[in-house]
Amino acid sequence: MRKSDLVDEVFSAAGLDTKSKAEAAVDAVFATITKSLSRGEDVILTGFGAFKVTKRSARVGVNPRTGEKIQIAAKTVPKFSAGKSLKDAVA
Repeated sequence: MRKSDLVDEVFSAAGLDTKSKAEAAVDAVFATITKSLSRGEDVILTGFGAFKVTKRSARVGVNPRTGEKIQIAAKTVPKFSAGKSLKDAVA
């Protein structure tokens, strides 16, 4: 499913009068999640899942082409953990 497909589904399910309103709603959800994660806050959607910010420590990697060892810098990344309802729906 692509973003346009998601907008179509939201448009149908929510009974909105225009697709532009559905797209605005989808964009608002994504923007809110992104803003919260950028501040280091967790976003927990009960039953669906949780978006969290985790820190990866620096490590040594290997270039597969040359075999040369390289240093990979530490960074902060988003992580998603599926909730029970989502896991049950997929299973």
